[in-house]
Formats: sequence, C-alpha cells, structure tokens
Amino acid sequence: MLFSSHEYLLLFLPLSVILYFLLHNWRATRIAKAWLVLASLFFYGWWNPKYIPLILFSILMNFAVGTLLTRMRSKGAFFRKSLLVAGISLNVILLGYFKYYDFLVETSNAFFGTHGAMHHLILPLGISFFTFTQIAFLVDTYRKDVEEYSLMNYFLFVTFFPHLIAGPIIHHAEMMPQFKHMDNAAANYRNLSVGIFLVSMGLIKKVLIADRFGEWVSAGFDHPEALNLLSAWATSLSYTFQIYFDFSGYTDMALGAALMFNIVLPINFNSPYKALDIQDFWRRWHITLSRFLREYIYIPLGGNRTRETLVYANLMVTFLIGGLWHGAGWTFLFWGFLHGAAILVHRAWKKTGLTLPRWLAWLVTFNFVNMAWVFFRAKSWGDAIGVLKAMSGLQGTYLPDLPVLRRGLAVLSGKVDFLDWKSIMGPGRDAYLFIIPAVIFCLVFKNSNELAQRFEPGWKTMCVVATGLYALLHIFNMSEFLYFNF
Repeated sequence: MLFSSHEYLLLFLPLSVILYFLLHNWRATRIAKAWLVLASLFFYGWWNPKYIPLILFSILMNFAVGTLLTRMRSKGAFFRKSLLVAGISLNVILLGYFKYYDFLVETSNAFFGTHGAMHHLILPLGISFFTFTQIAFLVDTYRKDVEEYSLMNYFLFVTFFPHLIAGPIIHHAEMMPQFKHMDNAAANYRNLSVGIFLVSMGLIKKVLIADRFGEWVSAGFDHPEALNLLSAWATSLSYTFQIYFDFSGYTDMALGAALMFNIVLPINFNSPYKALDIQDFWRRWHITLSRFLREYIYIPLGGNRTRETLVYANLMVTFLIGGLWHGAGWTFLFWGFLHGAAILVHRAWKKTGLTLPRWLAWLVTFNFVNMAWVFFRAKSWGDAIGVLKAMSGLQGTYLPDLPVLRRGLAVLSGKVDFLDWKSIMGPGRDAYLFIIPAVIFCLVFKNSNELAQRFEPGWKTMCVVATGLYALLHIFNMSEFLYFNF
C-alpha cells in the first residue's frame, strides 16, 4: 500500500490509529499490539500477498537467532560469534537471492560466456530495509545492547508499517521502549496534529513536486540521444530534485504516521542539498542507512583506527556496499564508487588545511551529487553516458541568441506578454520553471524536522494541511516512492 494512495490516507491510517487507541482505552494492551501487527502485515501484503510468508519467515528466523544469542550468554565467545555469523549469513543469502541472483547470473553470462538461466524475480517490497533492520538487531543482541523475549514485540518492531517499506532503518532500543511507556497508550492530540502536518507536507512533496519532476526525468532518460545541453541539464536536475522531494516526502509521511501512534522515529533526512562537502551530504541524506554502514561495516572493518591506506580501503568498501545495496546493477555499484572516491578526495583535502569559500564548496558538492545521480537513475551505461555527453554539450547546444535575450528583457519590462515565455526559454523550459524554485526551497527554507519541532497550530499549518488535501484530490496516476525499489 502506498502512503500517497486514497486507501491509505482515507481508510487504513485513520482506522489503524483509532482502533489502536480504543483498544488501549479498553485496557487491551496486547490486543492493541496484535492489531498493529496485523494491520502492518495487511499494509505489506496489499502490494503482493504472496510475499507475506517471506517476511514471516525472516522475522521468525531472526527472532530465534536473537533469542539464542540472549539466552546463551554463558557460552563461549566462539559459539556466540558463530551463531551471529550464521544469522547474518542467512539474512544476506535471503536478500542476495531475491535482489542479486539475476544480476549475478547476467554478469556471469556476459563475462564468462555461460548460459545460466535467470529467474526474473520480482523484488519483495522493503526486503532491503527489514533485512538491514534485523541484522542490526542481531548485532545489538550479540553486543548485549538489547534483549527481546516477546515474539509479539519483535513482530511489532519489524513490521510497524511507518518504517517497514523504506525505512528509517531503526534500532530496537530506540523504538520499542516507547511502546512500553504508559503515556503513549493514550492519544496525544499534539502528536496527532504534528503527524497530520508531516503527512500533509510529505504528500505535497510527493504528489505536487516529485511526481511532476518525474515526467521530465522519464522523458529525458528514456531518450538520451535526443538531449542537448539545456535539456540534458534539465533532465539531470529534475531527477536530483525528484529523488530529493520523493524521499523527503516519504520520510515526512513515515515520521508523521509513527507520531500519530506517539512513536518518534529517528530523523532520516536533513536538508542534504545544503551540504558544503560530501561527508556532510552523507550526514544529512538517508541518515539511518549511513549510520548502519558506519556501525556495522566501516567500524568492524577497522574504521579509522588503522593505517591510512586501510582507512581509505575501508571507506571505499563501505560505499561500494552502499551502492550495491541500492540496486543490483553496475550503475549502482559505480554510483557507490563515485561517492567513495569523493569521500577519499575530501579526506585528503582536509589534511591539507585548505578551505573553499562557502558558495564554491556548495557548488562543487551539489554538482558532484547531481552528476552522480545520473548513474543512479540511468537504466544502462549507455543511457548514463548519453545524458552526461549531452550535459557537456557534445550532443548539441541550445543557448538563447541575442534576439531571444532581447525578448526576455521585453517580457521583464512588460512590453511582451509573459505567456510568450515558451519561445524565450527553449528546450527544458517547463522543467526550469520548477527547478529554480526547488533550489530556493531546499537552500532557504526550514525543513520539515525544524517545522515539526516548532509546530504551533495556526493559519500557516492550516494552509499546509489544506494544500495536502488539494494534493490528495489530485492523486490520479499513483507512483511508488523511489526508495520502494531498493
């Protein structure tokens, strides 16, 4: 079920919240949790019911391993570590089969001339997220940071629908204690208000902004050979803002829905396009994934506690895994490599003690991220190279000539009707009319986290909710959130 669907917003979400608090009000706490688990499984199965057994198997397997790790603390370190490795391996195998089997077979066929048969598997919704969530649980259990003996609580931890499909990737200790707090068993009207506000913000970003950018993205990436300089930049920038508003919108809706249940999920998105370097970008973009990669891959590899060459190697391996986690394809792997290389350059640059002016640091960072997104979005190497060639002007340019510039000045002076702007801007003109405000929005205004923290009911918040209702009325061709594919 999509967060931006009528079924979810008008039926599923309000009914889930109302019945959850009614059951608590009737002092049926366990039934309230069971209701939330069943509702979450229904939410998951709405897209494809046949994958419910998969998530059930994954939950039961990880709960069993976690319980063994907790109850056998008196056993030797070798036994517990072997059990942890076995649990992680089972998760990786499950994820690897559904997500990477066809990719590995296709790669083997291409490089070694084999003739392996691909299964053409449909990626189960959210498998990357609930797998990483449970790997983190196993490691935390091994480290004695958490223990969970209740199967009901563990089901709730994994399936809680606001984070189930596309994150945030959460720790058991940061969410489950909130369900035990007695104050959270009753409806909190401030939390409900802030939750509705965040859901409205997310809906606006998804339906009215991200999906609009998506039209230009598809047109450009589907036909890269037809792009010229301006239209190629319109295409790449459109995707840069499509994924920004899409993911930001999803995050707002996830945090807002959780808050309606009095559950505070970790911030996962914090104005990443304000970053002045690539390290800062990754502290702001998909924050919980960055945390997972740092805590469960980079640090166990040795982190920065080893010699410099190994630190660089650890960073690159971490980003390659991050790239591959996003998708089974060489373009995703190369996207991870680009970001890993950028982190290495940034680390080396910091050691020189040199600094760039803030505007130049932002410009370099933003343009690198924009260029790297081309590989993230492209369906093939050829498409990515085609878009980049066009962005460099190798497929033709379209620059306004002097008469067109004069017409532009005439528009500004009021001598020409503004409706004649189409003949002035040329290819990509529609996209640029959205791109320019998007840049301003991302750089100047407070983000949703800041607005939620300072939330006060008033005409401004009512305008946001009203615009969200307007967006709801304009959901005609529903599109998935981009991170659902990862």
